[in-house]
Amino acid sequence: MRVIIVTGINEFSIEIGCRESVREIKQKVENILDIPVASQTLAVFGWELIDGLDMDDYPVITEGTRIDLKVESAEGPALEPYNKIQITIKFSSRRLNVEVERTETVRSLKEKIHIIDGTPIKRMALYFSGVEMEEEFRHLSEYGVSQFSEVAVALKSMSRLRAEPHTRRLSLVVQTSTSLLNAASIPLEINDVITVGEARQLLLTMGILPVDDYIFIHKQRIMHDNSTLRWHGVENGDHIYVFKGTVSRSSH
Repeated sequence: MRVIIVTGINEFSIEIGCRESVREIKQKVENILDIPVASQTLAVFGWELIDGLDMDDYPVITEGTRIDLKVESAEGPALEPYNKIQITIKFSSRRLNVEVERTETVRSLKEKIHIIDGTPIKRMALYFSGVEMEEEFRHLSEYGVSQFSEVAVALKSMSRLRAEPHTRRLSLVVQTSTSLLNAASIPLEINDVITVGEARQLLLTMGILPVDDYIFIHKQRIMHDNSTLRWHGVENGDHIYVFKGTVSRSSH
């Protein structure tokens, strides 16, 4: 069930289980706000929740219940410094430093990027550590975003927006050639409907590849920029090899 944590500054929702203890709930809050468990006091209707008890011990807590969070420290309540973090938004050709709240959702970050940069929200795909943040109403912290993290912005093609098929998540290894980046092997999670060109742009945006010309090869076949990974028959766990160079076509 989802409950609402009320901080006094703002509020946000989290998913909890009936068998979770109060301390486990506090640990979730720490993961989101970076507020130590020992500094937290949770209360419902003025009654403090005890660390050793489970949610089953509080039948008053149901779907949508508002739980008050108070923060105590040697200097007194100090929630505000915990709630703000600095992150870097990476575009294909530039970077943008922004301040966000730890409770911010993927959707609200997209809206903020749209306001600052004008990038259409529908065309925007956000990636952190090679993983697309697809669930728009999850908190950034649930994807591991923290202070000074870098979030990459990629643009979906218009054709992909018009008719995006059911997607599968692929775990791949991008293997670069010996002459490129010291033959690095980079694990990557990506949707199978992304085109090779979009994958190339993503790797450039994430800083995995420097700006240059590359050939992508899967199972000894050169991959086409305008075709999807699914079209190329890429399966979960496959290797994609990247070589520096261009494809030359001879005419007869």
